[in-house]
Amino acid sequence: MKKFFQVFLGSMAAIWLSFGLCFFGLIMFFILAVAKSATGETVKVKDNSILLIALDCDVVDRPASRKFIEQIQSPDYKSIALNEILASVDAAADDDRIKGIFLKCDGGSAGLAQSQSIIDAIGRFKKSGKWVYAYSDNYTQGNYFIATAADSIFLNPIGGVDIHGLSATTLYFKELLEKVGVNAQVVKVGTYKSAVEPFLLDSMSAASREQQRVYLGNMWGCVKEQIAKARKVTPEKVNEWADSFIMTRQAPFFLSQKIVDKVVYGHEMEERLENLTGEDELNLVTPSQYCKAMNLINDIKGLESRIAVLYAIGDIVDDGDEGIVASKIVPEIMELAEDDDIDGLVLRVNSGGGSAYASEQIWEALEQYKKLTGNPFYVSMGDVAASGGYYISCGADKIYADPLTLTGSIGIFGIIPEMSGLLNDKLGVHTGTVATNPTGLFPSLMKPMTPMQRAAMQRYVDQGYDLFTKRCAEGRNMSQDSIKAIAEGRVWDGSMALRIGLVDKLGGLDVVVADMAKAIGKGEYEIVEYPKLKNKWWEEFMELNSQLEDAAISRELGAARPLYETMRGIMEMSTLQCRMDYVTIQ
Repeated sequence: MKKFFQVFLGSMAAIWLSFGLCFFGLIMFFILAVAKSATGETVKVKDNSILLIALDCDVVDRPASRKFIEQIQSPDYKSIALNEILASVDAAADDDRIKGIFLKCDGGSAGLAQSQSIIDAIGRFKKSGKWVYAYSDNYTQGNYFIATAADSIFLNPIGGVDIHGLSATTLYFKELLEKVGVNAQVVKVGTYKSAVEPFLLDSMSAASREQQRVYLGNMWGCVKEQIAKARKVTPEKVNEWADSFIMTRQAPFFLSQKIVDKVVYGHEMEERLENLTGEDELNLVTPSQYCKAMNLINDIKGLESRIAVLYAIGDIVDDGDEGIVASKIVPEIMELAEDDDIDGLVLRVNSGGGSAYASEQIWEALEQYKKLTGNPFYVSMGDVAASGGYYISCGADKIYADPLTLTGSIGIFGIIPEMSGLLNDKLGVHTGTVATNPTGLFPSLMKPMTPMQRAAMQRYVDQGYDLFTKRCAEGRNMSQDSIKAIAEGRVWDGSMALRIGLVDKLGGLDVVVADMAKAIGKGEYEIVEYPKLKNKWWEEFMELNSQLEDAAISRELGAARPLYETMRGIMEMSTLQCRMDYVTIQ
């Protein structure tokens, strides 16, 4: 027996020791991984260098802190930040060490407004007299759109180019919800407020189809004009390409149609670049590396004025860790209001909206910023700044959008999922309720709304819509009736938004910042970005448990994860929503 306990205790000690060592190793690996991602790679910019913009990954508005579990599961994931692209392109124009820009256009994904900002930056760069070349084995439409800003477009001899126009796809879940016994009870204001349609319909409504047809047509007109102007053809010719499945054609066709300038293999492209720089080996520097080497972003130089750029990206939510979190961004805005070193605020919005309550809190905080500081407050809209995204923008002194921005969607809806079919019929779960008043159990997931309850919800939604349109009317110096005439939940492209008064000027973030600097009038300025990115390992480590839980869910559900996210999204939505419809534009 004594020997048994000795063996047993020894085994337990070994197990705990192994566990401790593994845990310690995990922490050390975590620290090193996060430290590496936080510091990144800094290179020295050599003479005869080339700024390499590799569009082979997702384009994001700014670098994002990646979760530890994401770094473990997808160590090769890459993204390229728009703010770093723009800063590096503008700085490289005046840097004698940078001889030109090489656009490597293989795969990747950029929003249309993001793409237009890159095109505009390259246009400014070319005024320096330096060259810009683009190359790809196969151009997607999005990357080709950017590539048209180059002096010359090169293609692999057996590569292709895809030009197909624009389309928007919406997924509809009504039948799925019926099958699982969930009834999405919706109350809304706005004929065009189609964000709720996926839960109510199996196909697109006439109103939704009409608004998508208009804004897609206007956006395609902008893309088509850019391609036509750059390639010295007519817009009608570009439309002809889009109608003829040109992705199935071969290199001679692309040459004959002036879609590309030359066909070369990859090694031939490298040789051409080497000849341009006079180097035997290419000195390539990425936007991220160049920004770090040159201290282009968040480098406090003590210049005459300082402009804060506050990024508001993702769904608007009351609380949480993802998206535009009211409980976090509101204190951030108030801290900026107390910072005497800040001379102006630019809110960079890329959001289709979300919680109406959270949107109001953010709007009010921005109003406080204006009152407390007297500083200018401008908004720069990205690919989308609609519904709640417009709510938090409408009080700005000036609103800027890109022609390819989606905005508007001024409308409100409330959604209460009712699950009696799932609980009673599918799972055999029944409930018994005693209440002293009709509102004792409202809203309820267990029973459908009564007519009295639905009428109360409609009144609640109407009040929310009235407040939303009032905020917009005050911010835009228009009557509330004028706002309601262009509201109704309708989504507008940036060009139309300018015509109807929802925005003040067309232009990217660089234009917004330059205009604000002129308004401040203090001479040289510097830009400081907020919120500050996480780079402390213990901040990431505190969130590790939730990251592991999320990873486990993904592993168990596999391809069904999107359906799970849809259901969870319905269940977790706050009662009132300012949210644009779910569309994927290709």
